[in-house]
Amino acid sequence: MTDWEIVLSEWPRFASGFGTTLALFLISTLGAFLIGMIFVNILYGRNRIARKAVGIYIDGMRMLPFLIFVYLLYYGLPSVGISMSAWTAGIVGLTLYHCAYVAEILRGAWSQLPAGQAEAARAQGHHGYRMFGRIILPQLVLNSAPILGNQLIYMLKDTAFLMIITVQELTYAASSVQSMYFVPLEPFVVALLLYWAMSLSIEGLVLVVNRFAKERGLGDS
Repeated sequence: MTDWEIVLSEWPRFASGFGTTLALFLISTLGAFLIGMIFVNILYGRNRIARKAVGIYIDGMRMLPFLIFVYLLYYGLPSVGISMSAWTAGIVGLTLYHCAYVAEILRGAWSQLPAGQAEAARAQGHHGYRMFGRIILPQLVLNSAPILGNQLIYMLKDTAFLMIITVQELTYAASSVQSMYFVPLEPFVVALLLYWAMSLSIEGLVLVVNRFAKERGLGDS
């Protein structure tokens, strides 16, 4: 058998790794967006202590390499009595790390909104999370769609680091095939093509959202 035939015969392993990567990405994307949405609302809230704490958290995460963060979650926390599975550590790591970037992206988009918009919304009876969810948040997402899309691709690529904590995602699958059959190139070419397919899907979604935003006078001109 040729190297390519060997690699393609291991398609169930790649399919399993691809499914794991996709599940990790989708779950952590949802979590990161929800927490980032809460954080940005706090940053524009009235509680000074909460604003300061969220600001410190965001700055701390942005200065910390993701690989070190997830390593500490899985291998470091058990030393203080906190243990979690590799899968859980991967989800928690991706979510808590990238929510800081999502919050910062949304914060930047919020700073570009007209200053009197919040006051006008309050005059119409919208307050707190209701105002944020119905008026502010849709504009933030539409205005920052390309940047959010870029962050999603970074999150997708960061799933590859989870092999260091034994999560059997796509890169883990490629590495396993390589080590079993001693084929150094082909398994990673397959993994690369699958990562490209997922990244292109994200870019396609961003284009759709950006087109929708332009039709409503938002987004990039």
